[in-house]
Amino acid sequence: MPNARYLATGSVETRGDQLSSMPHHVVCASAGLLAALVSTAALAAGLSPVARTEIEYLLDYLEHSGCRFERNGRWYDAADARAHMERKLNWLLKRDLVGSAEQFIQRAATESSRSGKPYRVQCESDDPVDSAAWFRAELTRSRGTSGGEANG
Repeated sequence: MPNARYLATGSVETRGDQLSSMPHHVVCASAGLLAALVSTAALAAGLSPVARTEIEYLLDYLEHSGCRFERNGRWYDAADARAHMERKLNWLLKRDLVGSAEQFIQRAATESSRSGKPYRVQCESDDPVDSAAWFRAELTRSRGTSGGEANG
């Protein structure tokens, strides 16, 4: 940061800048979050508007489902599952390997790229189901209610 210095209190001092009263860890965390958001947005810019909307819808649906997500034998809450899916999506987007919601499901939301074990989703007291089938069913349902595009 030009014209800035770190103080012993952990704050950042700048000349005439509003960051001067913020603790150093808050400034760093904010900068990291902003970089991640800009990176995700830039990567998703290569997707068609329909694909971007549908994939974002599926990620939102997962996050707010209240379901558990199994990955490599361990269960995660829906927010952690979404974060993992976004990391996989970003990796795939950097390599131009996702162009549709179906490709997102197949390449990011079906199985562990490390172990090959299928991901599973469990909602309430229902039996766990393969995540690919769970995502495909929701994608089909959303397209049926929105005239061909995911309904957010």
